[in-house]
Amino acid sequence: MRITTRNARFQQWAALLTNRTKRQRSGEFLVQGVRPITLAVEHGWPIRALLYAQGRRLSSWAERTLDETSAERVEMAPALLDELAGKEDAELVAVAALPPDDLERITPEGPVLVFDRAAEPGNIGTVVRSADAFGAAGVIVTGHAADPYDPKSVRASTGSLFALPVVRVPAPRPVIEWARESGLRVVGTDETGTVDVGDHDLRGPVLLVIGNETRGMSGTWAAACDDVVRIPIVGAASSLNAASAATVFLYEAARQRGVAAGTAPEKIRSRR
Repeated sequence: MRITTRNARFQQWAALLTNRTKRQRSGEFLVQGVRPITLAVEHGWPIRALLYAQGRRLSSWAERTLDETSAERVEMAPALLDELAGKEDAELVAVAALPPDDLERITPEGPVLVFDRAAEPGNIGTVVRSADAFGAAGVIVTGHAADPYDPKSVRASTGSLFALPVVRVPAPRPVIEWARESGLRVVGTDETGTVDVGDHDLRGPVLLVIGNETRGMSGTWAAACDDVVRIPIVGAASSLNAASAATVFLYEAARQRGVAAGTAPEKIRSRR
C-alpha cells in the first residue's frame, strides 16, 4: 500500500498521537523510534502495520525489520511519515495492537508496582522503564490517569513497555482484591511513612504503590496499605518526582532481593 495524501487512513493513524479514545476504539497505538520498535518485535508484540518513507534510503535495521515482520507494509510520503514519527527523516513507524487490560497477564514473581492516578504520560513511561530495569513483574496504572500508550509514555519507556505487562485498571478495588488473592503485601510510599524504605523488608511478594504526582496516594490505597514507608531526602527539595520515587522504591526492592547486585536468579517475566 502507498499513501501520499492525508487520506482517511492517514488521519486515523494521526489521531492515535493525541486521542486516547481513538486509540481505545481502534485497539491500536503508534510506536516511534528504533529501540521501541525493535523491542516490540523481539517480544512478539502484535504489529499491524509498518510505515516507511517513499524514496528514502533505509538502514539495514529498517530493511531487516520490514523483511522479518509479517505486518502490513505501507509506503508513505516522507512528510506524512515524519508527522507520525514526530521527527524529520524517520525510517519506520509501527502500528501496534493494544493488549488486554487483564491482571492475569501479571505473574507476581517479582514486585508489582502500582502508579495511582498518574497525571503525566512521560512519568508512566519512566516508571515502566525503571520497573523493567529492576526486575518488577509488572506495572498497574489505576484510577483516572494518563495513558501508558500515549506516544510520550511509549518513548519514555524506551521499549520497556513491550518487555513487561502494563495493565490499566479504572479503580483500586479490583487490584487490591487481586493482591490479597495473590498473597501480596501492599506497601505504599508517602512522606508521612513511619519507616525509611531502606529499613523495610521488601523481599517477599509485594505490591508497591506510588501516588499521584501532586496529591499522593488516594484514600483507598492509603487504607489498603499494610505498611507505608518514606524515602528520606535532604536539601531544599520538599519531595521527589513520582517517577523518581518509584525508581528509588524499585531499586531498594531489587537491592534487597539481590537483583541490583546481580546475584539474584534470572528474572522471569510474564509475557503478553
